[in-house]
Formats: sequence, C-alpha cells, structure tokens
Amino acid sequence: MKISVTKTQIIGITSVLVMLLLWKLLSIYFNSEFILPPPGKTLLKTVTLVFDGNFLTVVGSTIARGAFGFFISFILGVAAGIWAGTSSGFNAFLRPVLVTLRSVPVISFILLALIWLNANLVPVFIAMLTMFPFICTNVTDGISNIESDLVEMAVFYKTSRKRIVYEVYIPAILPFIISGASSAMGIGWRAIIIGEVLSQPKYGIGTVMHEAQTFLNVDAVIAWTIVAVLISYLSEKLIRITKRKIAGWKQ
Repeated sequence: MKISVTKTQIIGITSVLVMLLLWKLLSIYFNSEFILPPPGKTLLKTVTLVFDGNFLTVVGSTIARGAFGFFISFILGVAAGIWAGTSSGFNAFLRPVLVTLRSVPVISFILLALIWLNANLVPVFIAMLTMFPFICTNVTDGISNIESDLVEMAVFYKTSRKRIVYEVYIPAILPFIISGASSAMGIGWRAIIIGEVLSQPKYGIGTVMHEAQTFLNVDAVIAWTIVAVLISYLSEKLIRITKRKIAGWKQ
C-alpha cells in the first residue's frame, strides 16, 4: 500500500517539530520542571492521564458541556440568523446585541455567571454566549449573499415563506453555517475550560488543570492542555468532514 505525503502535510509536520525543538531548548534554558518540563516528560504524562481511572469522566464532562452549549447556540444562532437575514428590522435590533456579546470580555460573563448559576452550568452558559454570535453572524451573512432574483421569483409565484426558508435559504447558507460552527467550536472550547477553571465543577478539564497548577504540577497542566487541544482539533475535523459530505450531497 503506497502512502503519499503532500507538501502541505510535510510543512505541517515541520512546524510541529520546530515547536517541539523550541520547547526542548526553553526547558534546557530554564532547567526547572517547575517552570517548563521537557517535552518528553510532558508527553509521557499525557499518556499516563489517558489510563487514569477518572480520565473518561473528566474529559466526558467537558465534552458534554461543550456539546450542550454548542447545540443550544447552533439552534438559536441559525434561527436568529435566518430571521435577521430576512428581516431588516430584526437585523437592526440584533446587531447591537451581537456587538455587545463579542465585545464584553469572557471573564466578565464568567464572574457574573458564578453569581447567578450552579458551577456545572457556568461553562455551558459561557459557551453559549461565545459561540452564538459566530453562528448567527455567519448565517446572516449567508442570507445576504443569496441571489435576490431567486427569492423574488419564489415570492412572485406565491411560494410560502416556510418553503422559501427550507428550499432556498437553508441550502444556500449551509457553507456559512458550517464555517460559523467551526469558528464557534474553536473559541467555544477555550471559553468552556476557562469557565471550568473558575467555577470548579466536580469533573472537568479546567478543574483538574486548576488542581495541577495549585500543586505546581506544570507537566500535568501542559498535558491537560494537550488533551484540550486534541479535543478542539477533533471537533473541528468532524465539522470539516461534515462540510465535505454536505458539499458532495449538494452536487
């Protein structure tokens, strides 16, 4: 079986190797595992985490919060985006809300959520607030890119508004929805883990990272960071696969 490696993949691998080399050089320079442990020790720590009895519970809790937050944000974002894209009045009303959500520091939302909500709900709430604007804005932009002649023709033939949404708008904005979902997931995972670090639910990647930091287990902090990066990468990979399947279906 012939395995082919593209130029892009070679460049990507080279980038990873350069980062590992810089990591190694910095660990030698600081010469302290309490500041920056070497990559070999940290990668070994990452492997041992996988075989820890609580690993699946910790990771599963974070993924569940992220999935729940994303699901709510996706439903609300698509619905609000379609409404804003088809109604100039609602678009004018929604625009300041989106600007506010994007502008307010995440830490402000977290501090307020710590007062208002249960510790398990804080990361979900933060995920919703950070992911919703990305999805909603992309859907609205997608609506604005639809050919007006197509919509006018549907209206001329007295096609129902519901049918126009399902047969004209949604197929046209699918790429925008996927793009918004990808961007939302990228920022969402970071927001969720920050929320866990501060709210300290019983299980969660942010919780164990905070505990590791308290006891100066720098290798564990970095190891859990690697796990979080892998989760984010796999979720975005899943979205890209979905995008390709939708593109193939549309053809």
